[in-house]
Amino acid sequence: MTIAKQAAESWNQRYASSDYIFGTEPNHFLVEAKPFLSSGMTALTVADGEGRNSVWLAQEGLAVTAFDISPVAIDKAIKLAETKSVMPDFHISDCESWNWQAEAFDVVVAIFVQFADPVAREVLFSNIVKTLKPGGILILQGYTPKQLEYKTGGPPCADNLYTEEMLRELFADLNILRLDVYNRVLKEGTQHAGISALIGLIAKKTHLSMRIKN
Repeated sequence: MTIAKQAAESWNQRYASSDYIFGTEPNHFLVEAKPFLSSGMTALTVADGEGRNSVWLAQEGLAVTAFDISPVAIDKAIKLAETKSVMPDFHISDCESWNWQAEAFDVVVAIFVQFADPVAREVLFSNIVKTLKPGGILILQGYTPKQLEYKTGGPPCADNLYTEEMLRELFADLNILRLDVYNRVLKEGTQHAGISALIGLIAKKTHLSMRIKN
């Protein structure tokens, strides 16, 4: 069994509950980024899970493409979208297999995509920059290493967590518009619940953002 198939089975098991384990409301940092969004923009949501963020973006009038490694999660995302009378373009894919077309999206949203180890993360972030159009916006939320003390969500591995210095380095070619490190009580289903150590990034790709790894 390949690593991707193992990961898909693991996530399928997590998503098997009839409940939405991360809730059905959009991530708060994504909602706070609303001033950077407008109807008609094209958006990609990375590892979108049960669809809470892509569905909200579609409700805001964006043309949304979303993917996740788990077929179970995508089925739940489709059901959530139907209840909101929207339908993002959902796909089943892992980050490595996704077709990262160059300069394809006005917005890329990456909320808690912290399954990636440092090597995979560098490739993922490079692909995110690649697929943004010039002038496009990246919205990213994750946990900082302090989250290991709180244990209220996220991976139990420090290597997968984000620091301000790390994000500034990996997105050095983007114009960072907002980079916040903060604590907040999350109420995102059963998996993100309680005081949490968070980091949020909003950054813009300029015409000079040319450092792309293939």
